[in-house]
Amino acid sequence: MNTIPEKQTALQLVGPDELKLNTDKEVLSPGPYQILARVEAVGLCFSDLKLLKQFDAHARKSEVLCGIEPQALAENPAYVPGTKPTVPGHEACCTIVAVGDHVKHHRIGQRVLVQTDYRWLKTAASNAAFGYNFEGALQQYVLMDERIIIEPDSGESFLIPVEDHLSASAAALVEPWACVESSYISKERAAIKTGGKLLVVADKGRAVKGVQEAFDRAGAPAGVTVICAEPSQAAAHANAQKADTCESLPNEHFDDIVYFGSDKTTIETLNDKLAGGGIMNIVLGGSSIGAPVSVGVGRVHYGLTRWIGTLGDNAADSYCTIPQTGEVRKDDKVLVVGAAGPMGQMHVLRVICSGIDGLTVVGTDYDDHRLEGLSHKAAPPAKERGVKLSLVNPQKQPVTEAFSYVAIMAPVAPLVAQAINDSADNALINIFAGIPAPVKQDIDLDTYIARRCFMFGTSGSRLEDMKIVLDKVTRGQLDVNTSVDAVSGMAGAADGIRAVENRTLAGKIIVYPALPNLPLTTLDDLAAAYPTIAEKCPNDLWTQAAEEELLKNCRLTNDD
Repeated sequence: MNTIPEKQTALQLVGPDELKLNTDKEVLSPGPYQILARVEAVGLCFSDLKLLKQFDAHARKSEVLCGIEPQALAENPAYVPGTKPTVPGHEACCTIVAVGDHVKHHRIGQRVLVQTDYRWLKTAASNAAFGYNFEGALQQYVLMDERIIIEPDSGESFLIPVEDHLSASAAALVEPWACVESSYISKERAAIKTGGKLLVVADKGRAVKGVQEAFDRAGAPAGVTVICAEPSQAAAHANAQKADTCESLPNEHFDDIVYFGSDKTTIETLNDKLAGGGIMNIVLGGSSIGAPVSVGVGRVHYGLTRWIGTLGDNAADSYCTIPQTGEVRKDDKVLVVGAAGPMGQMHVLRVICSGIDGLTVVGTDYDDHRLEGLSHKAAPPAKERGVKLSLVNPQKQPVTEAFSYVAIMAPVAPLVAQAINDSADNALINIFAGIPAPVKQDIDLDTYIARRCFMFGTSGSRLEDMKIVLDKVTRGQLDVNTSVDAVSGMAGAADGIRAVENRTLAGKIIVYPALPNLPLTTLDDLAAAYPTIAEKCPNDLWTQAAEEELLKNCRLTNDD
């Protein structure tokens, strides 16, 4: 086993938009409960930019408030909340090289990928995370604490074992691909929440039907609040708490809101009363709203809020529009908006490789060069699997079809309104891009309800998602290395982050920390710079053989 050095090269974030390449950073020694891992590869992510710009203002850079004994934090030199310099990078593959005497679940020599989102460690506005308030992987060695990376409820480690035969790049790319996977497989709630808070609002003259029929089989909500124009409308909820106006109710409070009516102003007021994970059900009862409604589309992604409705008068009918998951369906016509960027490419390839029959995929992007690169990656597997694929620049070739599935990659709220206008019946609208949570957008709810659309979103990934993607990669169902557009050592890591910021590359950038002096190098430039590596990239696609050649070729010139 190689000797662990005292010093290492690391890319540190020392302030807002301040990156520093530190060639003399201490390699931290593990304490009794701690693990030291050598970083094999780390992918660069658009989320790194949020930390870059916000630094200590980022919700995940602040102090941990609960979920762990304070002593464990005090003993961890890699815990760097607030204004302390941190090391970004959360898409990582590592090998454990040292462990403390009290480490029970991990061993030296174990190869792992990192699940980064410690949701049980709460900060003031979010939760702790690897690469944020705990140092991440853009360094040659990273320290982790077993007391922090074991999920309390399940007892599972957030270091997932990886087989030796996988390339480091493929293992590192499991994390971003898991975020994509999560958006397709996360389960949706399709009933009024058991033990939740329910609000029923009814305009004058509206029949109140189907509320109790929509209760979850596991049980009724814990509390019901009603605002009804007529006493008879509240009769079915004898024990309900009565309120006078929607405006008087607390914001982000109700898990379910059922509105029997069609008043635009009322719907916009109720929008603010919906809690995280809540469902808004609009029962039109044969009427129409008649105007666009301002809807919190940002909270669909970050707050997991959902909107449903029915043209009829029975509230229970609306829940039939909710799919079990966000998975594509047989014969879906799929539109990926912003398809040629790093995450868009993953969505296109994920849909193509889903194994679902009869799919048509249309990817749009304004950059012809990016579209050409995506075609190079996506056309062969699409042909092999019988998926109809079309990649277009809508500035040159307008897209006029109706789609039954829309995945939105750009954090632009008007794209949600456009997706509804262009939807087919029963369309699923996957708001994957992180539209800021406070953002609202005028949308045509009449069309949304009439076509029985369903918009949804997810944020990040779970341990389960990463295991699913890792299994697909291990079995050969999914080649995540098709995402790679460039490679780098530590010397090019800052340039890589700037390339993500400026969107100069369509695919992913993989950093190999063992190579301190390798600059950012695109796959297109490999032939000139490293011809023996380029020979291992058939069709200009990154491979395990190319990675092995890179590490062999460049280590001799970069580890002087």
